[in-house]
Amino acid sequence: MSAGDGRTEEVIYVGSRKSELALIQTRYVIACLKEIHPDKKFEIVTMSTKGDKILDISLPKIGEKALFTQELELALESGRVDFLVHSLKDLPTTLPEGMALGAVLKREDPRDAVVMSKKMKGMTLATLPKGSVIGTSSLRRSAQLARNMPHLKVESIRGNLNTRLKKLDDEGSPFAAIILAAAGLKRMGWDERISQVLEPDEALYAVGQGALGIECRESDWKILSLLEPLYDVDTTLNCVCERSFLKTLGGGCSAPVAVCSSLKEKYLTITGAVWSLDGQTLIKDTLNKKLYLPDDDDEPPKKCPYREPRLYCSIAPGKVSSMGLLGAEQLGKELAESLINKNALEVMSKAREEVLSSSS
Repeated sequence: MSAGDGRTEEVIYVGSRKSELALIQTRYVIACLKEIHPDKKFEIVTMSTKGDKILDISLPKIGEKALFTQELELALESGRVDFLVHSLKDLPTTLPEGMALGAVLKREDPRDAVVMSKKMKGMTLATLPKGSVIGTSSLRRSAQLARNMPHLKVESIRGNLNTRLKKLDDEGSPFAAIILAAAGLKRMGWDERISQVLEPDEALYAVGQGALGIECRESDWKILSLLEPLYDVDTTLNCVCERSFLKTLGGGCSAPVAVCSSLKEKYLTITGAVWSLDGQTLIKDTLNKKLYLPDDDDEPPKKCPYREPRLYCSIAPGKVSSMGLLGAEQLGKELAESLINKNALEVMSKAREEVLSSSS
């Protein structure tokens, strides 16, 4: 990498959001890399994104992609940083031209978690009194709550994990509970705050939830090579499938879309669903496929010397079988097409219109 901007050649600059969780995740990735390359020097460059700054408007109403990534990606494009650490669920399914996910790390628990207020300790969502207020900024969560727990009331809550927990714990708080990603709470060391973990039959989760993605320049072979050992094969295959599903639907935070996926003995299974905002309309399906995944002792397939490796929903193949990635990508697309055939796009379009026209 050129050091023409006055930077020290030996230092690898890592971009991160300023939140405590983002920094914990970034430091974790650096610690993993230091184990492999103890001689390398890393320096964190923090910045605030539009999603961090606009806290008085719900995410779907802001209506932009890359809310938590754009400022970071500009730093990456200009060469100010060498790679970025993201929560994968914050990343659009198509990254800007010239950018790629250089590694997807082993997934933490992808499920949603309920954090009860102290006054509701010992309760579950099902046993909360009628009219109890649940805080979430996610259309996916609110639509599923409206369908599965109609006795509860949902209100938007924004801010990082620390902010949301403070809003829950404040005296006079209107919230009986808030719903967050279990992964974030666990990475912060706040496992004891988890009152209930929602199983996939209670709440499907966001695409990529619980996984960390490392974004770099697609042509930066030095950084791609540095990141390759961090790849987790199962997580990458699951997340390519989930991202392909969302990409084909054209979803995001502006419509209630959710998934659940698993890989067992080379069989990848994915469930995907789309809801109306009120949760009354549900379009859901499950598909599975056997992936071609060469065993460790297999002869690796010869690569065509004239073909550059392609990206799979912006994920570089790294050490993961391209045939397996292709199968995962195709399965996600097939699931989306199954839902589209059942009128999913119309349901999503109506949800977006309702979000934009709502006064809240």
